[in-house]
Amino acid sequence: MIIAKNIQKSYGQLKVLKGIDLEVAKGEIISIVGASGAGKSTLLHIIGTLDKAGSGSVELNGTRVQELSERKLSDFRNREIGFVFQFHHLLPEFTALENICIPAFIGKQGKKEAVKRAKELLGLMNLSERAGHKPSELSGGEQQRVAVARALMNNPSVILADEPSGNLDSASAIELHKLFFRLRDMFRQTYIIVTHNLELADMADRKLTMKDGLIAQ
Repeated sequence: MIIAKNIQKSYGQLKVLKGIDLEVAKGEIISIVGASGAGKSTLLHIIGTLDKAGSGSVELNGTRVQELSERKLSDFRNREIGFVFQFHHLLPEFTALENICIPAFIGKQGKKEAVKRAKELLGLMNLSERAGHKPSELSGGEQQRVAVARALMNNPSVILADEPSGNLDSASAIELHKLFFRLRDMFRQTYIIVTHNLELADMADRKLTMKDGLIAQ
């Protein structure tokens, strides 16, 4: 599903990634751990096409992403990749239902179809009764589950999560961790999770450790 070859990235004189090779199978959940500054989030952003590598290549679901134009890359990202961040980035003026619908509207889906899908996802997250609530009216765990539903909206092939439980209390974090694995079993999506939470990292099919811009052997 994902093939990254010799990914290098520098910011000025600072080499953040020094030649990463990574392959992830369809339906696999991998976790990436390591100290702050090891390059974990940078790698995730490059795989997710939010950032560009200085050199190297990324192939995602059979597409060499670096060969796409900016417009095609944007469409590809919206269709194929779902993102879950530590800070959920929900739009405060919109309800939970409306926030979940946003990726579908960006992809020019019809409103009726999008709302139906969003309601299904809210049910899956046990949030049906919160559909009309704005983010400020939801708990931290509920907000993050809305963000997960938003990531799933377009049924992407890959979910990329950057410290997804970093802002949650212990009970909400455990609930979120279990949710990822239930979703994987339901939809057969591929997950890459960057985390400092070793309990979550150890649940993954594979745990990779990054150190000084490389994957430690």
